[in-house]
Amino acid sequence: MSRPHPLLSFEVDASRQDTPPKHDDFDSDVRRSWYNYLPLCCTSSHCVVSFVDALKLPPVLIFVLLAPYPSLLIVLTNHYLLTLDKPVAFAIHLLITFTLGFLGFISLMICVARDPGPVYFNASDQGSIHQREDMGLAEALMTMEDTDNDCSPDKFCRKCWVPKPERAHHCSICGRCVLKMDHHCPWLGAKCIGHRTYPAFVHFLTCITAFSAYVSTISISAVRWSFNNPLLVPDQATPVHELLLAAAGVICTLVVGSFLVYHIYLITTNQTTVEALSPFLLLRYIPPLPASMKLSDPPMEEELSYNQRRAVRDAHRFVRMYDVGWRRNWAQVFGWSKPRGWIYLLLIGGTGNGDGRSFPRNPRSQEMLSHLAARLEKEA
Repeated sequence: MSRPHPLLSFEVDASRQDTPPKHDDFDSDVRRSWYNYLPLCCTSSHCVVSFVDALKLPPVLIFVLLAPYPSLLIVLTNHYLLTLDKPVAFAIHLLITFTLGFLGFISLMICVARDPGPVYFNASDQGSIHQREDMGLAEALMTMEDTDNDCSPDKFCRKCWVPKPERAHHCSICGRCVLKMDHHCPWLGAKCIGHRTYPAFVHFLTCITAFSAYVSTISISAVRWSFNNPLLVPDQATPVHELLLAAAGVICTLVVGSFLVYHIYLITTNQTTVEALSPFLLLRYIPPLPASMKLSDPPMEEELSYNQRRAVRDAHRFVRMYDVGWRRNWAQVFGWSKPRGWIYLLLIGGTGNGDGRSFPRNPRSQEMLSHLAARLEKEA
């Protein structure tokens, strides 16, 4: 009989020491097909050199942010400059629209070109990625701290086998874990939105919503004037441009604006999209349940009965694990500590505080989780 092989070995395979880890580089091992970038080609403006290098794409004209500008220039020129003879209003409208478009494009570049939040073996080892290429499994396990501490649940991801910090999640599409992952966005070149890119993402939504609302406002005003003064309209094409801009602006404001309102709610309550849509994530943090219930630690969703699952869903509406007050919640996402930080905030939406691995918790969360554990035990 042949000798059985062990399930876990701490011997280092020298032949694989030169293989870089998959979780370090966002794009090194996950190659995206050309069609993953098609939505991106319809959601931005002009590609600059650094943006193209980051995306590995040739220069292209991206459609949606550029599409309104020809009609917008026609409306502003014919209506405000030639017909109404208001050069000051023309200059103000032109400056505001181009500024909003430019700021939105900056935040879009940050979302696409920046890593959303790499998961490292050690939070203090972020600057030495290549020094960890020879790390074996034994050393990786020894870097783990107290895994039983519920306040800092550093655990291994079961799919990419890297330490999984608090609020980190594994993206099955990207094939990696992301710090404070919010969601996977196919419109941004199939990239994830995480701790390092979420402020820029919200800033992008804000700029697009403001741009759309502003364009629709000035277009509706121009349409009303054209219908009330049809003989003074310089040409027949101008009202068509005004109608198209007004319709597109209203639709984009409602669609993107509703998405922005939802993320404002998430920021105010200190949640991510994953946390808001996944009530059973609370099971990671509840106190240990009695062994007589024969559940895993933490319990799995499929192990719970119908009444227990309903109890978790009911608790999810009230338990806000990281809600520390709306002021501190917003400061975690858009806060800054450098002088003149408001300039950075205005340009690309600021930057999140902290390292993305640990977050202050709601002081009442542990009490509410204890009530949930008691209800689960009661419904067993």
